[in-house]
Amino acid sequence: MTTLSEIDAALAPHALEVLGGFHPGPEDGAPEGCRTLLMLGPREPGFWDHVTAEPEFADGTPDPLDRWSRRVIGRLACDLGAKALFPFGGPPWRPFIGWAQKTGRAHVSPVTLLVHDRAGLMVSFRGALALRAHVDLPPAPPKPCTGCERPCETACPVGALSPSGYDLEACHAFLDTEAGQDCLDGGCRVRRACPVSQVYGRRPEQSAFHMRSFHP
Repeated sequence: MTTLSEIDAALAPHALEVLGGFHPGPEDGAPEGCRTLLMLGPREPGFWDHVTAEPEFADGTPDPLDRWSRRVIGRLACDLGAKALFPFGGPPWRPFIGWAQKTGRAHVSPVTLLVHDRAGLMVSFRGALALRAHVDLPPAPPKPCTGCERPCETACPVGALSPSGYDLEACHAFLDTEAGQDCLDGGCRVRRACPVSQVYGRRPEQSAFHMRSFHP
């Protein structure tokens, strides 16, 4: 029987790890026959150095990270007898946010973004594995916001991300200013303010890559 530790060992050479899993029911939108759904994300530190050395980042073709994810996770799925699922490539779109919350390891943060027990507000998912086997999963850890002073609530200079929600227009307008360059180069200040994010080990270059996709 495949175990979680065996799956994690198969992911490690690709700088990926399981960021949570659950046993889906018929209401969860998982593929038919799926008994365990595992969410995959960057294994930090080290993910960005690994992935940017892969062929997809040298061929000059758009969307290198998504193409790398399809190739690597697709191959892993074949090796594990699973189905690879991705948060991109829609419509239709897979319900990754809902799946992440079902794992018990990702929660709605005080600023409405997902926060993860290990990745903090830097959590991202490169794909998921839908397995026909029942894989035993450990209990979910406590929500990371418990006992936190919540610096995320006041980290945005223009209040675009706050407990009242997300002002997309204000965010983009700030990123067009000289002061907004810090977010473009190093990642959203709100995400960086999270104490869990700060010990996750994500490289600023990776955050800059995503920010440039969000705000070309």
